Amino acid sequence: MTSKDYMNKEARYGAHNYHPLPVVLKKGEGVFVWDVEDKKYFDFLSAYSAVNQGHCHPKIIAAMTEQAKTLTLTSRAFYNDVLGEFEEYVTKYFGYDKVLPMNTGAEADETALKLARKWGYEKKGIPENEAKIIVCENNFHGRTITIISMSTDPDAYKGFGPYTPGFIKIPYNDIDALKKELEDKNVAAFLVEPIQGEAGVYVPDDGYLKKTYDLCKEKNVLFIADEVQSGLARTGKLLACDHEGVRPDILILGKALSGGTMPVSAVLADDDIMLVIKPGEHGSTFGGNPVAGKVGIAALEVIKNEKLAENAEKLGKIFREELRKIDSDMVELVRGKGLLNAMIIKPRNGKEAWDVCLKLRDNGLLAKPTHGHIIRFAPPLVINEEQILEAAKIIKDTILSF
Repeated sequence: MTSKDYMNKEARYGAHNYHPLPVVLKKGEGVFVWDVEDKKYFDFLSAYSAVNQGHCHPKIIAAMTEQAKTLTLTSRAFYNDVLGEFEEYVTKYFGYDKVLPMNTGAEADETALKLARKWGYEKKGIPENEAKIIVCENNFHGRTITIISMSTDPDAYKGFGPYTPGFIKIPYNDIDALKKELEDKNVAAFLVEPIQGEAGVYVPDDGYLKKTYDLCKEKNVLFIADEVQSGLARTGKLLACDHEGVRPDILILGKALSGGTMPVSAVLADDDIMLVIKPGEHGSTFGGNPVAGKVGIAALEVIKNEKLAENAEKLGKIFREELRKIDSDMVELVRGKGLLNAMIIKPRNGKEAWDVCLKLRDNGLLAKPTHGHIIRFAPPLVINEEQILEAAKIIKDTILSF
């Protein structure tokens, strides 16, 4: 079968809820992927930062296959011999009392929302059904009905109402807007992405996270950080919040928590918050399964042992310097932190970010546009300096070819 055959099969039998770049991949190793015609590419999306540790990292695959041969799923109806080990490892790794394991990032966000509301009623004394959560415009936390209810992207929410109430939307990177809404005594939490990934790697002003965190503390409001995409070494620190010394009240993790091998997510908080949820009030059949536990431990060990945060910090600076040297009016701006970066494309001769990504594909590098005019560049964090320079040259040559 050719690439075209595979794409036609998906179009014929699958829902049309994605618009992928036309390339059909069959193999991945480290920073590279191969298509069904055996062409090799740099992967500069990393499955939206789920493959921080590189494709098919041998340590993670070994942990996964070894556990899969022994016990895969018990549900939470029974104890198993892996979950406690995973919970102890994760809570000590990030410095929290408790963890609630789930599967997807969206599930983890939903978990955090439920925790915040329950805490608001039980601990803050907000009247029942009146809790509010402040969110930011242009956010992306998933695509459940509740999550799209706080979205400002028409593609995400249009046609899916009625929407879940209880959300206040404010501009991102706007301290005064947050300060104003925090005067409402029924606000239970502020949910924020330390860097807005889907919005185009929008990095807030220095000090924004710390100021918002301090404001939340003043008003007895929970600070919730969605680090599903920005966390786990992607931005040059273990967490993006670490750049400003902020410890979220509720921390949301996913994606690279499994190194891209299976859905694993987690919500971390201290006892005062986490224990407001009692047995039967929240859960998941697959959340915290034995394979996920072993995979999660291995994925976090790789991040620490291979110093992926340090690598992302060092190579991110080199990468941005190289992209900023590109002499083309097509490049409006390069921004980012660590190895989470974006290039804003100014259309030229009718050619836009999508066309640039198609040409990058032809030249051996895979990236994807977001919002039509922005290209995200997020390679696996195991990339080395020689590879990052080679990739930067591909991007430069591609841009100049227009």
